[in-house]
Amino acid sequence: MRCLTEVTGVVLAGGRATRMGGQDKGLINLNGQPLFEHVMSKLVPQVGNVVISANRNIEIYQSVGVNVLSDTLPDYPGPLAGILSAIQHLSDEWFLFCPCDTPNIPDDLAYKLWMQKGESNAVWVNDGERDHPTIALIHRKLVIDLEQYLAAGERRVMIFLREVGGKPVLFANQMQNFINVNTPEDLMQWEKQ
Repeated sequence: MRCLTEVTGVVLAGGRATRMGGQDKGLINLNGQPLFEHVMSKLVPQVGNVVISANRNIEIYQSVGVNVLSDTLPDYPGPLAGILSAIQHLSDEWFLFCPCDTPNIPDDLAYKLWMQKGESNAVWVNDGERDHPTIALIHRKLVIDLEQYLAAGERRVMIFLREVGGKPVLFANQMQNFINVNTPEDLMQWEKQ
């Protein structure tokens, strides 16, 4: 596996987690380890740096020794706000965003997205059945487009990525790598595996 030092990984853990009863999803334990740590452990070998996007329990996230960024926009406007905040706060060119509730991302995620991006400033995962727009490699050139999109009241990640000329990257036969832990029932299923 190749480490892409020019890419910063961002674990998106800033949501409300309404389907988890409002618990901070990144801190929910899966097999004795918080979900965000599962994602971090998969990202660290793949990228040059990893940060966490979070809006609560900041001290707990900081306790693992990484930079924690909060949304620059109020009222939890969704994953795009975490994406925007990372691009605004950091000077890196490329960012690999991954939600805190996808603990089984593949070991070649960054490399495959990087190799397939071509001239695009944004690429995201497609598992052959569905898109995963919050698992995306995004260039900082999109910051102004993103600011304008959010200022217009838009929130849909997929629409934004398509509007800026992004494209999906196929991870065929890897659906199990991109399953989200969204509900207590999902968590129970994961615990059994």
